[in-house]
Amino acid sequence: MKGTENFKKAVKSYLEEFAQKDETFAKAFFNPKKNIDDCTIYILNQVKSSGCNGFADNEIFGMAVHYYEEDNIDIGKPVNCTVVVNHTVELTEEEKKEAKQKAIERLIKEEREKRLKKKTKTTEEAKQSSLFD
Repeated sequence: MKGTENFKKAVKSYLEEFAQKDETFAKAFFNPKKNIDDCTIYILNQVKSSGCNGFADNEIFGMAVHYYEEDNIDIGKPVNCTVVVNHTVELTEEEKKEAKQKAIERLIKEEREKRLKKKTKTTEEAKQSSLFD
């Protein structure tokens, strides 16, 4: 669920910056009863109930701020979905190496499958031609 993790990072980053600028919000943001996971569930349920598929950043951030500012808020049930973040995501060097390794492994596997398929096809063709000899 990489998209959701990037979504959480984007929302959390916004909220942390907002908390630095707004002392009143900072108190709500650092409430130990609140957390980014529940905030995300709340946002996803709000998005789902709206029936819309796309939102401006400020709409999502507004939902996040609302979650933290309300003491008694029903976050709803966890939503099984894919979240797309329209921000450039910077990968760490470790993530880049991992992605490269997975791509190499996928390429090797595909090449092996092609060769095996070709070998099997050639063997079958040889059997077919020997039947007619």
